[in-house]
Amino acid sequence: MKKTDTVPGEKWYGKFVKNNTAGKKQNVSRKYTEKKQIHGFQPGNASQERFRGADAKLITVTHLFEAAAVPDDAHNVLDNFSAIVQGVFPSNSRQLRSLPQDVRQLSHELTDERAGRRLGYMNNPAYISAYVRYFAWWNLVRLTRLFANLGSSSFPLKNGDYCLDIGSGPLTVVTALWLACPELRSRKLTWYCMDISQNALSIGEDIYLSAAARTPPADSNAEPHWNIIRVKGPMGTNIREKASFITCANMFNELYQDGQYAPEELAQKYAASLHSYADKKHTIFVVEPGVPRQARIISLLRDSFIKSDLVITAPCPHVQACAMNGLHARTGGTAKWCNFAFSTEDAPQQLLKLSTDAGIPKERAVLSFVLATNIESDTVQNRQACQFPLTLRITSDPIRLPGHRTGYYACSILGLTLAVDVSESKYKSGDSVTVMTSEDLRTLRKDPKTGAKELSIEK
Repeated sequence: MKKTDTVPGEKWYGKFVKNNTAGKKQNVSRKYTEKKQIHGFQPGNASQERFRGADAKLITVTHLFEAAAVPDDAHNVLDNFSAIVQGVFPSNSRQLRSLPQDVRQLSHELTDERAGRRLGYMNNPAYISAYVRYFAWWNLVRLTRLFANLGSSSFPLKNGDYCLDIGSGPLTVVTALWLACPELRSRKLTWYCMDISQNALSIGEDIYLSAAARTPPADSNAEPHWNIIRVKGPMGTNIREKASFITCANMFNELYQDGQYAPEELAQKYAASLHSYADKKHTIFVVEPGVPRQARIISLLRDSFIKSDLVITAPCPHVQACAMNGLHARTGGTAKWCNFAFSTEDAPQQLLKLSTDAGIPKERAVLSFVLATNIESDTVQNRQACQFPLTLRITSDPIRLPGHRTGYYACSILGLTLAVDVSESKYKSGDSVTVMTSEDLRTLRKDPKTGAKELSIEK
């Protein structure tokens, strides 16, 4: 994304708007209407949103990707991740020189050339080096930032619990959770780490143990790290114990590569597999790249979790139908897809340089995810409580609106919501915004372009 003087997200907003201009006369009429709105008139049903009182008053804003939430020792590990990898999986100077080219080639095979890629690519020495030194590093940056802001209370784990990471690869989820949540480091946990590549699991365990050695638990009597059990095999491989916590990151993106099945079929199949591993009380976390196809899978999995009596603790502020299910979005449909992004300006400089050298510079990190549980906790109790004050989850960059206003797409119990920021609070993607409403929500006007309820918010 190029940095410009325009408001980020403006083009994205217009991308999903049907062009209903039918000629010069209609264009002139629209300009005339907007001009009258700016001067406070109300031609027909045009909005006077800018000139009436706000619909809600801001109470709190909680960020989803605040860099300051990541512990200092975790920042140190992330900044020196390349050295950690070199210590457990050394490459010679020639291999390191070819790393940018290997990263670029693997990037092609993970995206536009994915149909011809073998699932066992992680057994290729050059590819696994590129994956661990680049893709796993970026995933670690994303997940550590996300987990740190969700907080350890979002992961109700206790001593003796068994956890399962499916499609574990180089143990990125396990390492990220350890780094992000120091309170969990003292818990006695056993992780089943499942993947078809034994090589990736082996390297990943060494990376995790090295990272854990640099970030010890605060309790000196606790074990220095979690217990790791490597399980070679795909989803469906048996494990001995039921899991209280089940995670999978970017796994469905891998399984979805051949396009053989519809998203609805895949989601139903995968949800059943996830539940087959679960203990009676359990939590499930799934994260995927923030693209329409994968966001659609996340939305369908969310529906399945709700039908299985799990409570969605993040990112959704409600358990109603998904307002951003991504239906047909990848083929030009107007349905929005749920995804969140943050700037990479705080990412490790060495990683940013590698991205540039590989010809794939990254200015934003994007993801789609869902966290669900049936374990009682403060988070679950709050989600089941009365819906007011109203909570919204911001899902877009700023959007320019008529009348010199700024808005943000958001998800709430109202469904798709257009949050109009009348106080210039400057929300960020992923923010959880809690407001006290001052109007009957049934009377809110609708955004004419998307049908979303408009909610103007003041401080």
